[in-house]
Amino acid sequence: MGGVFQYAVISDIHSNLEALRAVLEDIDRRDIERILFLGDVVGYGPDPGECINLVKKRCLHSVAGNHDWAVIGYTPTDYFNYNARIAIEWTRDQLSDEDLEFLQSLSIVKVMDSESLFLVHASPRQPDAWNYILTLYDAEVNFQYFKERICLIGHSHVPFIIERLPSGEIVIHRDEIALKDSCRYIINVGSVGQPRDGNPKAAYGIITDESARIVRVGYDISSTQEKMRRAGLPEFLIERLEKGM
Repeated sequence: MGGVFQYAVISDIHSNLEALRAVLEDIDRRDIERILFLGDVVGYGPDPGECINLVKKRCLHSVAGNHDWAVIGYTPTDYFNYNARIAIEWTRDQLSDEDLEFLQSLSIVKVMDSESLFLVHASPRQPDAWNYILTLYDAEVNFQYFKERICLIGHSHVPFIIERLPSGEIVIHRDEIALKDSCRYIINVGSVGQPRDGNPKAAYGIITDESARIVRVGYDISSTQEKMRRAGLPEFLIERLEKGM
């Protein structure tokens, strides 16, 4: 395992600066020094450049998400629904050349051998197809596409911890578990900037070699919504923040 490790793991910020700042403050309060980012720094929200700057400054390793790739033209926008496309087009006009270069620099997967961690936004199987892991069957298939002990993902905005026992049985957990050396894991850390599990609080993960935990952090949703309205972003995207859906 290469020794004891501890990481805060964040994903799906989606240009929500208030949520990102609240999460980073919570991470700092816990004295966690190393942060991993699993993609989608941009899209949906009103502060793409500011969020990119914080990710560049604070995150040890980062991978690309589908919205990141859409903004730089690597993924066609017709893959997205109408509201997401509007936000992507708006975001593209807000970013500096330096911001765009950062998005272009992101790899689609990152393997951390010493900790036996596999980082990807959507799924290990065909990472650039942006498929979701939504069921235990999806998880069972995807366990075949990485060899590391732990795969960290985002993308669906719904946090979970999936454990594969030595017998092959797959079990899902929601909040916190002790990690066993004999098991393997797929952990979705949820979304910082747009949760979709019915809880509007920002989500992130704390991962060590011995445990995994999903953390929720409240933030000033109304400030983010007001910025979105001033920017002319779709009302659907604005309203869903307070519902966590």
